[in-house]
Amino acid sequence: MSGRGRKAVPPPPDHRVDPPIAQDGLVVTVTNKAGYRKELDFAELSVAGPMQRSLAASFAVRSRGWTSHSTARTCWTGLEMFAKFIAGLDSAPDDLDGLTVATLQSWRDLHIDTNSGKTTLRVVRGILQGDARLGGGPVAEELARRIPKPVPSKQSYGDSERDRVVLTAQRQFRSAWLRITENSRLLKRWRAGDLAEGSREWRIGRVLDHVARTGDVPRTTLPGGLQHVTHRKLLGGSGVEKTWGRLFLTHLELTALAVLLTDRFAWNLSVYDRIPAPTTSPSAGETASVTYQVQVEKHRTGWGRWFSTENVTDSGAGSPGRLISQAMEATAHARMLANDLKPGHNLFMAARAYHLEPKHTDLDRPAPVGPVSFGVSYSMAQYWARKNGLGGSPFGRTRRTTVTDEGRPLQHSQRTHESVYVIPDKRVQRASRDVFEAGAVEALEQARAVVFGGTIADKPDPAHQETPTADCEDEETSPWPAPGGGCGADFLLCLACSNAHVHPGHHPRLAHLHQQIVSLRSATDDRMFRERWKDPLLRLEDLRDDDKKVGPAAWDAALTRVSDSDRGVVQLLLKGDLAP
Repeated sequence: MSGRGRKAVPPPPDHRVDPPIAQDGLVVTVTNKAGYRKELDFAELSVAGPMQRSLAASFAVRSRGWTSHSTARTCWTGLEMFAKFIAGLDSAPDDLDGLTVATLQSWRDLHIDTNSGKTTLRVVRGILQGDARLGGGPVAEELARRIPKPVPSKQSYGDSERDRVVLTAQRQFRSAWLRITENSRLLKRWRAGDLAEGSREWRIGRVLDHVARTGDVPRTTLPGGLQHVTHRKLLGGSGVEKTWGRLFLTHLELTALAVLLTDRFAWNLSVYDRIPAPTTSPSAGETASVTYQVQVEKHRTGWGRWFSTENVTDSGAGSPGRLISQAMEATAHARMLANDLKPGHNLFMAARAYHLEPKHTDLDRPAPVGPVSFGVSYSMAQYWARKNGLGGSPFGRTRRTTVTDEGRPLQHSQRTHESVYVIPDKRVQRASRDVFEAGAVEALEQARAVVFGGTIADKPDPAHQETPTADCEDEETSPWPAPGGGCGADFLLCLACSNAHVHPGHHPRLAHLHQQIVSLRSATDDRMFRERWKDPLLRLEDLRDDDKKVGPAAWDAALTRVSDSDRGVVQLLLKGDLAP
């Protein structure tokens, strides 16, 4: 079975796979998942012919598992840089077996200090290690040296930055959604025959029907070959929002929608190119809500784990699924037109391209269908940010912000969550400082609380009531009152009470109690010991170690005066046989 659950089918008998490298040994062809081919000519590299062929052979072997041209471009760019480095040497080797440790060390030193340089070192090393001549010896050891991982440079947004990005996207997408839903209702009424024939609304409805079927408004060709909108006066202008934009999102509006989806669900930018239109099912026990099944594609997770389904429910305004509902409405006409032109084509993130026949230049991204394009490219993200005065692409930082705010992995592993998103993020670090500070203060307060809380006396007071561990000044004002009056505290808790008075007559019993509690540590489960004996032990040690209370010398001397009565009382305390 395949990773998607389809039964494997053997290829036809005459099937053959063309080798990725041409007969001349210099041209390598990389075929992406969509079946598009990209040729890379190693004769363009500025190194000697033998090295060109060696690099091409290793590149061809490594490229067999690639499914995108972007991977090939990344490796090709690295090899171009390596070739320029080799060409700049005083004595450039003719082939890979001429590489020396010193040469590779110089190459490493040139790139090791930057994130992009580390990536370049890593991709070039993979190509070089594919050559059998570099499989052993000092050169192989140099190639095997650890290359540090790139240090994440993107940071999450601060609250004000995030608000600015999200509000910009909300204003843009909501305006488009209102425009499209309003015109969709008008088109529906026209198709249902609910409009008076010949009225202004009826004539606009007829234009909208043409837009829905073709992707554009009717246009008139002038004698010089120029075209203008036929019903410009009726539509109120010839701009995008007055013409085909009545039913379709623009690229900028689709990008704004993607920003909102990333802010809500922390999806990667690459997800939007291939995400299918969500399917729906009724929510259990609900009639007014709908649950969407959204299939998210994540290639970095590896074979067999590329696809996951997220259930998102629209239960009203403010619910996570409401944005999905609005996105479905805003992209409906683009998706229907694409499906009419190419049946079975139903990608979610669809917009109308600015040209009726857009060029398909990035072959890793889905090809347009007629005037409908799909997904959001990195260049679209950058253009959207520049257009709105927001700096660079917002997707990486928006995703990071959502992930760190959620505090859990979203479409990635726990290890990636901690090492890439949480630990390097300065906003998380600032927030953590407050948490650490609060924890330290709490620990200090607890440490201060687990000390002797009463009074040190020179002699007993006849007005005080004796307890097994101290004398009580007033049990009616106990911090732990009993339901029927008086004190309800355990006798071991007496040492924490402000009503407790300890005089020299208590020292032998308390010193012996301390000794017996310590002896329980090795015979008692750690968790049970901490729960039952940790606090009494700390209070006794506070009495023992503080010269202003009992002090070590008096404590040790008291151990020599322990009586049988003291031993009996301590034994009862340890067994829990003494009730307060």
